[in-house]
Amino acid sequence: MDRGDGRETPGTTAEADRLRATERARLRALVVADLGAAAQLHADDFQLITPGGGTLPKEEYLSRVASGAIDYQLWEPDSPIAVRLYGDGAAIRYRAQAEVGGTKGIHTWHTDVYERREGRWQVVWS
Repeated sequence: MDRGDGRETPGTTAEADRLRATERARLRALVVADLGAAAQLHADDFQLITPGGGTLPKEEYLSRVASGAIDYQLWEPDSPIAVRLYGDGAAIRYRAQAEVGGTKGIHTWHTDVYERREGRWQVVWS
C-alpha cells in the first residue's frame, strides 16, 4: 500500500506499474480513436467530469471521440503517474501535456479512479 507519502510498499509496485501501463494504453487508445481498446479500458458505468462541470457517461464520451467532437491529438503524462492502491480500487494522478481539437500547449492535472473488475483494471471516474 501507499504509505501516504507517495511511496509504495514492496509488493504493490508491480500492481501500480500495471495501472500506469493501463492508463497509458487508455490515453493512446483515445488519441488514435481505437474505440475497441478504449471500450475495454473504460468500465460500463464510467463517468467523465468535464472541465466545465458536466458529466459524460461512457457511451456518450466514446461516441464523441469516435465522431471527432472530442479530438485528442496528444495526451501524454509529463509527470510521474502517482498511484494509490486500495484493494480492488485505485486512484491515479498526473500532470499531462495535451492537444485537443487543435488547441496546443494544454497542461492539465488528471485524477482518475480505477477498479479491478474480473481481473483487469478499468477506469470508472475521470
